[in-house]
Amino acid sequence: MKQPKKRRIEHWHKITLLLFAYDFIAVNLSYFMGLWFRFDCQFSNIPEELLQDYLIFVGLNGLLCVGLFLGMKLYNSIWRFASYTELVRTIMAVGIHGAVHSVLYYLLFQWISIPYVVVGVSLHLILSLAIRFAYRFVLMLRRSTQTNPVSSKVKRVMLVGAGNAGQMILRDVNRLNNANMHICCIVDDNSNKWGRYMEGVLVAGGRHQIPELVKEYQVDQIFIAIPSASAENKRGILEICKETGCQIKTLPGIEQLVTGQVSVGDMRQISVEDLLGREPIRVEMDEIYRYISGKTILVTGGGGSIGSELCRQIAGHNPKLLIIFDVYENNAYDIEQELKENHPELNLKVLIGSVRDSRRLTSLFSTYRPDVVYHAAAHKHVPLMENSPCESIKNNVIGTYKTAYAAMIYGCQRFVLISTDKAVNPTNIMGASKRLCEMIIQSFDRAIKDGTAEHLPMLFTHQVEEHEGVPQAVISTSFRTEFVAVRFGNVLGSNGSVIPLFKKQIAKGGPVKVTHPDIIRYFMTIPEAVSLVMQAGTYANGGEIFVLDMGVPVKIDTLARNLIKLSGYEPDVDIPVVYTGLRPGEKLYEEKLMAEEGLEKTPNSLIHIGCPIPFDTDKFLLDLEKLMRAAYNNDGDIVSMVANMVPTFHPDQVGEKDAAFQKLHKEAVGSH
Repeated sequence: MKQPKKRRIEHWHKITLLLFAYDFIAVNLSYFMGLWFRFDCQFSNIPEELLQDYLIFVGLNGLLCVGLFLGMKLYNSIWRFASYTELVRTIMAVGIHGAVHSVLYYLLFQWISIPYVVVGVSLHLILSLAIRFAYRFVLMLRRSTQTNPVSSKVKRVMLVGAGNAGQMILRDVNRLNNANMHICCIVDDNSNKWGRYMEGVLVAGGRHQIPELVKEYQVDQIFIAIPSASAENKRGILEICKETGCQIKTLPGIEQLVTGQVSVGDMRQISVEDLLGREPIRVEMDEIYRYISGKTILVTGGGGSIGSELCRQIAGHNPKLLIIFDVYENNAYDIEQELKENHPELNLKVLIGSVRDSRRLTSLFSTYRPDVVYHAAAHKHVPLMENSPCESIKNNVIGTYKTAYAAMIYGCQRFVLISTDKAVNPTNIMGASKRLCEMIIQSFDRAIKDGTAEHLPMLFTHQVEEHEGVPQAVISTSFRTEFVAVRFGNVLGSNGSVIPLFKKQIAKGGPVKVTHPDIIRYFMTIPEAVSLVMQAGTYANGGEIFVLDMGVPVKIDTLARNLIKLSGYEPDVDIPVVYTGLRPGEKLYEEKLMAEEGLEKTPNSLIHIGCPIPFDTDKFLLDLEKLMRAAYNNDGDIVSMVANMVPTFHPDQVGEKDAAFQKLHKEAVGSH
């Protein structure tokens, strides 16, 4: 095993010794040419005494050069990757040598002339650079002659962007000597660059020439290297590129450009997020982090898509304690390990439990006394909840009530509920359950402001199995919790969202299944959703429903077809798109606000507040107790009960669904 390493060392020593010899000869030849030039390029004109002095100085001059080059680490560089750094070091070494050479020669012998030094230094620099960069130039020449652009094995690449990032990508491709990739042309909207060459590759035109250039150069892939472009500008380019049938990759952001670390490995597949056509939501995070710092933060459902991102952002901003509470241990374990690795200084507590478990919640709140609660724990899958409506009520509604009640009686400062646009005029039990959660939050806020919070019912005392051990007295002497809700649309990349599902279907060769050709949805990214949730915590006065302006909604059919095109396929030709029909409880479009709610502005122009819809709190709380009993009894009339409590809930065929559910329930009870 040691022989290959030994041979590599011996090979390195041989190359270094050859460079020693070359530099020894090159430096003396250079200055001899300077001497020859000084005397009109006539060897016979050189005085014999001066020639003898020079010959005496040859040995010292060569050793001085080799010593300086050693000190400047010019024998340690890998010259096949030689770049600006090696060039600067070589120039500095030759310059220093020229200065020391002149001083020593004057002190030991005599001063010759300025032309002697200038010619000597110039030739020495040329010869030193020639040998060192020659290897790289030979490799580039061999690569350009060996790479066969017409070969079917070579990916022909169009580079969009002739700026710094594009140049770095181009150089990285050349450096890697990648025989499977050939950048054949560059596109840039700056017309001053058209017809010019960058690293030997032609800037062939602007974005509007992309389709014809793809055909002319037989392009297979398109690399978009414009990380600083606006979302709208990038979307315009993507709209053109996706119609070419080429695979498209892009740089994720400007971070690599700032650090000078741009490489081919940084290129990622284009995602549908890039086609949303709006700038990311900008939130004043400094205000948020100042609020978080030094506080105990509880995130329920902390292992989920939104919950885990909340934990990531909170972890880096000095909370006193971060508590992750989740019923699913695998998710909780994953985020725990990630945070421990990335934030070893973080005071972290991961607890397993359900928001449906009153005694577990009581133990948690009494032990840790969280200052802020982000309530992300919920069932969210619409079709699954349609088939299990009682579970939706138990987990979403009663779980929210129990968590909010515990937060209130143990003196929590703020409670932020994560809601959804499906709570607006809901047609499914999941959306209706989230609307009930919003009404619970508004009820708690109203009770605190009216001074009647101590009369709020402890709903969990109705559960016999959890009654024992639950505190029967109010713990906090003054209620001060600010309850708010945050409502947003579909989150791209979250667990169970449509994008990962479409990607899996495309990877299998299709078909891509869309429920309806006209169905539309609002979309946002996970970081945007989390920023909104955290911003709500700082704006809260109590009782608000915060709503994000998510721009123009997107047709799911268009989204699916764009994703197919971005994957390098043609919809309905390579990958079929089929329509499966709306699922139970699914709407063609989602709404962000009910018409009655209206809008109020916040300091962030993209975040609004919906004015609360009045409702009878006392009646609501009485109905809520009945609903809880019905849910835990798995009552088949649960959907009708919810419809009576949420006037805007209009389930499809409620009677038929309730009848079917009632029949199943009776059969299940009878079997026991």
